[in-house]
Amino acid sequence: MSADSCINEVVRQLSERKSVRAFTNQPIPEGVKEEIMRAATEAPTAGNQQLYTILDITDPDLKTKLVDTCDHQPFIAAAPLVLIFLADVRRWIDLYDAAGINHRNPGPGDLMLAVSDANIAAQNAVSAAWSFGIGSCYIGDVMENCEKQRELLNLPPLVFPAAMLVFGYPTDQQKTRVKPPRCPLDSIVQENGYRIRDAKELCSMTEKDWHTTTFADWARRFCERKFNSGFSREMNRSVAEYLKQYP
Repeated sequence: MSADSCINEVVRQLSERKSVRAFTNQPIPEGVKEEIMRAATEAPTAGNQQLYTILDITDPDLKTKLVDTCDHQPFIAAAPLVLIFLADVRRWIDLYDAAGINHRNPGPGDLMLAVSDANIAAQNAVSAAWSFGIGSCYIGDVMENCEKQRELLNLPPLVFPAAMLVFGYPTDQQKTRVKPPRCPLDSIVQENGYRIRDAKELCSMTEKDWHTTTFADWARRFCERKFNSGFSREMNRSVAEYLKQYP
């Protein structure tokens, strides 16, 4: 069976989905909004614990503050739907305490599991929204300056802002904008075990990005914009500080 013959509607939508950062003024109907959030809660979850809480941000003033704390991105305030997915280790701890159960202290593994749960749920929301013709964009800055974000969102200990999503109907420009190409499948998938890629493979893997310049020049500029960026450094600092509450 050829690859083309295996493409169904779900696979096609997953392939066509792209980040959307400009929205029309069309509101998202309440019923559709509810289905997007319901789809999130149907996501795979560790031990059916659903180690996340979803914040539905409806306060315009709070949206404006999130613009400021998330790298001054104005489209956050313009989005008709803003959801923040919290890695929630606390809810089950509170439940065990309420039941009078003697339990261990949570550790970093619990946090990683909760972050995984939260992000899987978030991606379910993304896919559900796209099926309704609604675009979305992840806002990674919600992890940056974690102290300020947790204060703004009134987050108690053991609750971490894992992901933020903005949703809305895409403008015509966003609909026609070309989705950035992904790396070739054979540069992402390996069989049975990890093999370190050599320079030639890494050069070939990213040729889609640097074909108009040189590999070294593109890699240098990409590193400065992403890995060495102030955002990346601050995110690592704030997450490291947050992890200190876990033994």
